[in-house]
Amino acid sequence: MIDYSVYLQPNPMDETAAPKAYAKAQMRELMTFGKFIDHIAKHNGVYTRGTVRGVVIDMCECLVEQLLEGKKIQLGELGSFWVSLASEGAESMDAFTATNIKAVNIVFTPGSDFENLIGKAEFNVVASRVAQAATLKAEKTGATTVDLEAARAAAKTTSAQSGTGSDNSGSSETNNTTNGGTDSGSSDNGSGSSGNTDNGGGGGSAGFETGGE
Repeated sequence: MIDYSVYLQPNPMDETAAPKAYAKAQMRELMTFGKFIDHIAKHNGVYTRGTVRGVVIDMCECLVEQLLEGKKIQLGELGSFWVSLASEGAESMDAFTATNIKAVNIVFTPGSDFENLIGKAEFNVVASRVAQAATLKAEKTGATTVDLEAARAAAKTTSAQSGTGSDNSGSSETNNTTNGGTDSGSSDNGSGSSGNTDNGGGGGSAGFETGGE
């Protein structure tokens, strides 16, 4: 079951257009590596937690090793991993050297097990994190009403001060975040994360909501 809240997102391509409502997934729980290993082990009584943990850790080490060899790794139904490079531009091709490369990014393309998740998923609409926090605060203080606009404004101020940005931005996610450089490489179809499918709507997938609106 995927919890989601609804938020309004303006269209940055058309300031005269009315904002549209989009969904934002809310993370129910952060599953740690240890919890995930326990979950896998309980699904198959043949392998102990220690065995599962060792296999996963060894896989990660080998994955990094092979990616740094410039290989694209296909892991069956899981998907494919490869690298792309982020670099600073040089004045000419002759002037470009390896020192212009500023980051090696990992690109992941989901495999068949991740196809058609919309057909398998169930959804449950919930209040936003800001609304939940404001309601809880009101209950504790004995207030009978909740000022959601004030709560949203306070959350945005807190996000801006912490440098994390507003959780209500709706900005689209990308697999390749670079530090001032230009990412070359993710040419494989489906490698990037998708935003809202509204044509021209300007909204994007904001990922899991963990602490903002």
